[in-house]
Amino acid sequence: MSIAIPFLAFLLVGAIAAYHRLRLPVWAALTATVLVACWLLGASGAATLVAGAITALIAVPLLLPQIRLPFITRPLLGFYTKILPPLSETERTALEAGTVGFEGELFSGKPDWRVLLDQPKPQLSAEEQAFLDGPCEELCRMVNDWDITHVRADLPPEVWEFIKKNKFFGMIVPKEYGGLGFSALANHKVIQKLASVSSVVSSTVGVPNSLGPAELLMHYGTQEQKDHYLPRLADGREIPCFGLTGPWAGSDATSIPDYGIVCMGEWNGARVVGVRLTFEKRYITLAPVATLIGLAFRMYDPDGLIGDKRDIGITLALVPRDTPGVEIGRRHFPLNSPFQNGPIRGKDVFIPLSQLIGGEAYAGKGWQMLVECLSIGRSITLPSTASGGAKLGAVVTGAYARIRKQFGLSVGRFEGVEEALARIGGKAYAISALAQATAAAVARGENPAVPSTIAKYHCTEMAREVATDVMDIHGGKGIILGPRNYAGRNWQALPIMITVEGANIMTRSLMIFGQGAILCHPWVLKEMRAATLPDPDQRLREFDRNLFGHIGFALSNAVRALWFGLTAARFGAAPGDDYTRRFYRKLNRYSAALALMADTSMLLLGGKLKFKESLSGRLGDVLSHLYMTSAMLKRYEDEGRPEADRPLLAWAFHNSIHRTEIALSAALRNFPVRPAGWLLWALIFPLGRRAQAPSDRLGHKIASLLMSPNEARDRLAAGVFTTPTANNPAGRINSYLPKVVLAEPVERKFLKALKTRDIEALSFGEQLDEGVREGWITAEERRQLEELREMTIDAIGVDDFDPEELRSAGYRREQIDNRAAA
Repeated sequence: MSIAIPFLAFLLVGAIAAYHRLRLPVWAALTATVLVACWLLGASGAATLVAGAITALIAVPLLLPQIRLPFITRPLLGFYTKILPPLSETERTALEAGTVGFEGELFSGKPDWRVLLDQPKPQLSAEEQAFLDGPCEELCRMVNDWDITHVRADLPPEVWEFIKKNKFFGMIVPKEYGGLGFSALANHKVIQKLASVSSVVSSTVGVPNSLGPAELLMHYGTQEQKDHYLPRLADGREIPCFGLTGPWAGSDATSIPDYGIVCMGEWNGARVVGVRLTFEKRYITLAPVATLIGLAFRMYDPDGLIGDKRDIGITLALVPRDTPGVEIGRRHFPLNSPFQNGPIRGKDVFIPLSQLIGGEAYAGKGWQMLVECLSIGRSITLPSTASGGAKLGAVVTGAYARIRKQFGLSVGRFEGVEEALARIGGKAYAISALAQATAAAVARGENPAVPSTIAKYHCTEMAREVATDVMDIHGGKGIILGPRNYAGRNWQALPIMITVEGANIMTRSLMIFGQGAILCHPWVLKEMRAATLPDPDQRLREFDRNLFGHIGFALSNAVRALWFGLTAARFGAAPGDDYTRRFYRKLNRYSAALALMADTSMLLLGGKLKFKESLSGRLGDVLSHLYMTSAMLKRYEDEGRPEADRPLLAWAFHNSIHRTEIALSAALRNFPVRPAGWLLWALIFPLGRRAQAPSDRLGHKIASLLMSPNEARDRLAAGVFTTPTANNPAGRINSYLPKVVLAEPVERKFLKALKTRDIEALSFGEQLDEGVREGWITAEERRQLEELREMTIDAIGVDDFDPEELRSAGYRREQIDNRAAA
């Protein structure tokens, strides 16, 4: 036994040092001290000497630069440069454009939770809140979604005018240019509220405040361009669109075939140097009504009119609608959600160089400009739209499930429906937390490249799942379109969100982990930069510093992953209260597992990793759920740790952790290097997978929460349009819930009387009359039951139409023409 003690001590000290990330000299000193103590306490002298020799063989070469640099670092640098995945200029630009926030901590394997919890609570200014409660509320009251989606296939003129007059298109434009100068958080709140009543209205307002001429002009425009265009964009005199996607270049925006040739041409009566454009774009939101087109194209200068470079690169320009050669105005028809969207074409369209965004100085810098602004659309517009629909779907479906009865029981009491309600409530909580967290990051001045892709993908995917469950619970109410239907159009519109701003399949399999593994990793990007430094001595020194920092990082994560796996993450320092501390510990565990998996994947697969999309997608899922659960915990803390919200938080958290383990398990079982996969499994899941999906008991709590008036339900509904108006059937149904709950005891008493008494009346009104006469109910209770019947009829009612109303105008014209011809 005395022989084993020195070796056990050696391993134990190494594990403790790795877990706590102690520096190499500290580890060496601690190991030497412990080995001396072992010898003094009677351990085998030979074993102690062997353990000391092993320590010296590791420590001495690594601690002495004159040995480490030439004999260890230099060969490893040569190997590294061979496996280093080549980065194209476009990939390099994308990496350098983004900033790293708390997602970097999640990639560290040892998150510093103070970085998250010390972030200021997201709050609107008084002016922003007044806008949300005033013009935004008024706009929601004006919206008739059936009229927009079925009758007009457009917003009515008074809505267009209200949007322009109240500067909804200029929320992000600074006040000095006539805009509202709102924060990204306010932008998120407005889009969320509008989306809860109409996805057409939210997209109409969202796009001008996302990637487009205003955003690009604010960052890169010349002063003359800003002075001219920003005031016009702010007050609606100009309606913008941005042409990026075309038939031959969707997600691969760097391959756009649209081109512009530098030449001389006529502009406003003068002969000037400009660009002659040929382009074909599609799926462009607001294009049919736009007056100002932002356009991405590849710029060429074959005659050297502005320099020596022939292929100048991707460039962005502003093209007025009435420019000769522009074809615009036709519409696409996206899945019965008829927001203004259509193609743009142009051939030999001449514009002067002054119409390039940023002027001639920014010619060829279009890709850099785009990637620096693309994350805004992903961070705000789409997640906010998903949040508005999911939050409204949660509270209204809860009310509907309480009101709608089958077999004398609210349908929400059936366990199958409870399961769906739990999914709706838990995912709505997660979506709203994730959407707000990412908008708050933009508001703090960050450019959250990785969180924006996480938010875009997971908010829209979960919103699609929520919409499916909402439709399932509503049944026939959801599928019969008409003015009473508040669920069907949202369900139809969700695949649009899945598709735009980069298709979700591409976002998950290529972007989240592909970008995050380099940008968020504490060492990889530093190593890549060090390996490409021009000075050989500086390259070796910088690579040495980062390489051994990375090695220590990897060893630490292996030890931490194993320890957390063996102990089920029950121990360790963590923030939070008695309820949430275990949640933070679980996130510490999976953060270490992600970091270990990422390092192993990059080491063994190198440049091939970018083509292993299934592995990349699964690791992206792990990072996404870590970020998402962090956002939930931050929301819980910011709202004062409300006990009533715990079922929502717990369901959403356990659902994410369960899916995290599924993703890790699938990545390990399919790891391309099988022996490495087996070893990683032993480190990450030494006792097997343990995370479970949320329990039925927890689901029952959420279903009850959604079907009863309470503070947690009110917080979940905050920020969406629930005002009960004639044009808002969802708001009316939600407003019925308190009255329905109060009337239920009377209803039960009345139904019991109907079953146990000899009642002659058959109609509901006559039964009420008899009930009052016989003393089963009072006159006041009769009023309650009549009101309950009216509310129930409104809640479950669907629309019907004369067949002629459903025929298109074109069909009716054809029939009229045919009759006239006959």
